[in-house]
Amino acid sequence: MADSFLPKPFSHHYEINPEYSKSVAYISCEFAIDQSFKIYSGGLGFLAGSHMRSAADLRQNLCGIGILWTFGYYTQGRGEDRELAIQFRKKEYAFLQDTGIRFTVQVHGHPVWVKAMFLPGDIFGTVPMFFLSTDIEENDALSRAITHRLYDNDHLRRIAQYIILGCGAAKLLGELGVDPEVWHLNEAHGLAAAFQIYEKQRSLDEVKKRLVFTTHTPEDAGNERHDFNLLRDFTFFGGVPEEEVRRITGIEGHEFNHSLAALRLARIANGVSKLHGEVAREMWSHYAHICEITHVTNAQNKKYWTDHGLEHARRQASAEELRHRKRELKERLFRVVADQTGKLFDPKVLTIVWARRFAGYKRPELITRDIKAFRAMLNNHSHPVQIIWAGKPYPFDYNAIELFNHLIHITRDFPNATVLVGYELELSRQLKNGADVWLNNPVVTREASGTSGMSAAMNAAVNLSTFDGWVCEFAKDGENSFIIPPAAPGLSPEDRDRHDILGFYQILNEKILPTYYDRPDDWSNIVLNSMNDVATEFDSDRMADEYYRKIYA
Repeated sequence: MADSFLPKPFSHHYEINPEYSKSVAYISCEFAIDQSFKIYSGGLGFLAGSHMRSAADLRQNLCGIGILWTFGYYTQGRGEDRELAIQFRKKEYAFLQDTGIRFTVQVHGHPVWVKAMFLPGDIFGTVPMFFLSTDIEENDALSRAITHRLYDNDHLRRIAQYIILGCGAAKLLGELGVDPEVWHLNEAHGLAAAFQIYEKQRSLDEVKKRLVFTTHTPEDAGNERHDFNLLRDFTFFGGVPEEEVRRITGIEGHEFNHSLAALRLARIANGVSKLHGEVAREMWSHYAHICEITHVTNAQNKKYWTDHGLEHARRQASAEELRHRKRELKERLFRVVADQTGKLFDPKVLTIVWARRFAGYKRPELITRDIKAFRAMLNNHSHPVQIIWAGKPYPFDYNAIELFNHLIHITRDFPNATVLVGYELELSRQLKNGADVWLNNPVVTREASGTSGMSAAMNAAVNLSTFDGWVCEFAKDGENSFIIPPAAPGLSPEDRDRHDILGFYQILNEKILPTYYDRPDDWSNIVLNSMNDVATEFDSDRMADEYYRKIYA
């Protein structure tokens, strides 16, 4: 057996599998590990959390490094008129251990003290993990606030956060006396680590030998840019002189593109679905000297997400057991609905759920834009429908917040439509357990992966989706899912959206509702097909293995 690359008392709680002996530091801004540990915002964190669990299940020689966000992302509640209320509350975690490690990181030429907290892998079934915080007595108020809020809306503080993540990860590993063979940047937030490696090695080849990069979004807003001089003044590049930074990154002019720099400093990069790999290659093809961009399709940890009763029904191929357990889980979800909204949902009724991060391109309110069809759906007494929305807008994205509140307003008078708050890991689990149909309708090619539908399918929810992200590798329309046919290229955004709205209602009325109510055995077959097809290829054990074989090798 291979040895853990981490020193005691921080080493892995299992013997390393020789197949995965290469040492890897996985650096991410967020991890969704457990409901009690609120240091994540959405899909990026859900993905990272599943990765850390599967890496442990496979006994990989990998550790995670993130930030201990004092206030997390935000606590999602309701205001006096039931609209979205955003609250920032300090969090405390008794399960984290103080490593005793303290060091300074230069931020804007000023030494900021960082402490490292440790999460042993046997607490939540993950690899060993470290979380960095500046919220300690050694720092002034400004420095303490750097690690207060995940994705702070102050762009200067965001730069400071990225310095703490990247430089802090590198300094932590130095304090531990280890130099991992692979540094995996889960998004470009931790890019400052690359300049720490370069400062130590003074060789671009040595940086490329170690660095790999996962890009998660084709969205322009997700690929951050900052003024080059601002980053230089913030000590983002550490002690690397400007001319060397420009030489190794190929960045000219005043704008520094973090993702582009990562693509030039990494040995290999990957998109997070087959389609996203193609989109990413096209997106960056006009830039010289970038690394190879391949893909490793995202996945979710089946052992963590799947309800045991539903999984037993799948293994037994028992439609009767599946329907019985699904009804129990719907009743549990509907108690949450009643508690939050005062609406009593019926477990016999087909239930549609739309739940994920609220963002414009994901079009959360798409099906309400045809208000006549929306009302007809909710007033259909022969084939009734219930629908639930949930998800967190970015707390300072006022357009997304307006969409969220619009849905609260438009569903207010319908007893069978509602919006839930408190969207975190546990509510996500309950929604997936209780959904019959998992609705996913992003603008095609703008959803890199969209992994919520994977864990929904693991829990007997059938995906109804536009043809985007991971769905392209999974879907067999009418057999394990239902696909809204792609709109013709060149349509205006308005015509494209109208096409997708009509596609949703046509599939719902002509395929889903008649099957669910009139041919329940056929519906159960579709559910079982979906559960069987998602079980292996979209379990994060496959993904964690693929990273070692395809990216880290």
